[in-house]
Amino acid sequence: MNNSHVPAPGSTPVASPPSSPASSFTPLARRVAEMGLMRRRYGYYWTRLATAPLLVAAWAVVFVRVGDSWWQLCSAVVLAVLMTQIAFLGHDAAHRQIFRSGRWNDWTSLFVANLLVGISYGWWQRKHTRHHAGPNKVGTDPDIEPGVLAFVPVAASRHAWLRWLRAHQGWYFVPLLLLEGLSLHWEGIRRVTSRAPVDRRWVELTLLSLRLGGLLALVLVVLPPAKAVAFLAVQVGLFGLYLGSAFAPNHIGMPLVSPTLKLDFLRRQVLMSRNIRGGWLTSVLMGGLDRQVEHHLFPSMARPHLRRAQPFVIAHCDELGVPYTQVGFWTGYRDVIRHLNVVGLEGRDVFLCPLVAQRRALTDVPRG
Repeated sequence: MNNSHVPAPGSTPVASPPSSPASSFTPLARRVAEMGLMRRRYGYYWTRLATAPLLVAAWAVVFVRVGDSWWQLCSAVVLAVLMTQIAFLGHDAAHRQIFRSGRWNDWTSLFVANLLVGISYGWWQRKHTRHHAGPNKVGTDPDIEPGVLAFVPVAASRHAWLRWLRAHQGWYFVPLLLLEGLSLHWEGIRRVTSRAPVDRRWVELTLLSLRLGGLLALVLVVLPPAKAVAFLAVQVGLFGLYLGSAFAPNHIGMPLVSPTLKLDFLRRQVLMSRNIRGGWLTSVLMGGLDRQVEHHLFPSMARPHLRRAQPFVIAHCDELGVPYTQVGFWTGYRDVIRHLNVVGLEGRDVFLCPLVAQRRALTDVPRG
């Protein structure tokens, strides 16, 4: 297995493009299809779709029976883990991994994301589709747009305190994930109540209202105000931390792509993605996102098949000389924190220029 790490700041990975970059993905796609790895896994997903609402119902029964007790904070932890695992299932449906019918996948995502988790499926799908079209591409990938954190080099601020915060932003990245759950719920509400055109607005609004309002009502009926606030803070905070922790190592710290840089599909997905090394438990905990390279190459591939596809992807990348990045979980987070801190140092360009220069040298493409 060809395991590589994220290059140190300023370093450049070596990649040799094939004679026909446009067709570099075709042999791999053909091999994967011949192995039957694009077939549906109905038993796997039907089991999880049937189990998800039953687990939520069982949790609610236990929550009511426990009643007014500080032990409900343990119940909040359980619900946070359960919501994250169900969110992974919604992610699979949104990628058309479960059914052949796009309509079936859409309604499954609406049911899972809006009604069970409390996230707007329409908002997430639009955002995530743009991410898959251009991972880590400046101006295309919404996941690296500037906000509380700077994921790409930015101009130096005139304020010393802001420069200090940006230079150390990697260290408060993980604590900020505690707010991710609240942000996801809020973005869903804001989308369905906005004046912008929204597909299935009333369906999404109804399902979100049932989920968010229903949980809030249940908590306020069972618990007194102080315990209710503590319960919601723990549940929403840990939900965001868990979900964000599963997504964060996938691309943060991998090469950034200039808006003018042209890459073939295989390189656009592989060079910008990072796998997390581990066994079946890692895969379960991360909802299959530990094999991010394979997921980006084959987004509609059923989650259980990603592991089987991995050896073929590695061999194909080795043959083409395309770096394939796979690291341990803690190494991945070390690289995430390092990248965020370095990017925050007065707009230092860490990965963008080396990748652009490398690609131009290899393909002899003039400046765009």
